[in-house]
Amino acid sequence: MVAAPPGAGAPGGGPPVTADVALGALRCLAADRSFGEDGFAGWYGTRAECVRAALDALLAGVDSPSLGRLAGLGRNELDAVDELFDSVLEELGLVPLTPESVAAARWTMARWWAGRIVRGNLDAVDGARLILDRAACELEGPRPEVFAPFGDVLGELWDEGRGDVPASREQRDALVAAARRLAGGAAPPRPRP
Repeated sequence: MVAAPPGAGAPGGGPPVTADVALGALRCLAADRSFGEDGFAGWYGTRAECVRAALDALLAGVDSPSLGRLAGLGRNELDAVDELFDSVLEELGLVPLTPESVAAARWTMARWWAGRIVRGNLDAVDGARLILDRAACELEGPRPEVFAPFGDVLGELWDEGRGDVPASREQRDALVAAARRLAGGAAPPRPRP
């Protein structure tokens, strides 16, 4: 089995992945893959992450004929991901992708990561990066204000000469507070006409 990417699954006794979160993750992977020229070429849509998302979906009670086969692929079988992933998307009715369905999936993932930060199941800095990089930055239109505190703190943690610097207690507290607001249900913006 392949290793989980940061923030995937619910290791260490964290909250279980719900069916909505699992389907959101699969939909986000499908959207990210559609932007790559040769399938899973992007930094987010890797084959290993697709296998992990399939495993999370199975554990959440989602089922389709190809999902179990996809979830069971090992490292030396990742060439089979593309075909199985396409089958899973079709079987679960996740395609065709629409801007609304992808935006809803990204909001679902952002809220789930925020909830994990609040519960202490995900490091606040790692979670903020996931929320910004994999959800907020991919939403169309202007970025909603609920994401601003994550960007502010992560910006403070970047030093041009040294790269990332350690987060202070105050910065971590600010990230947890922002995560609490996001997990609490900040409304997603209306899709553009």
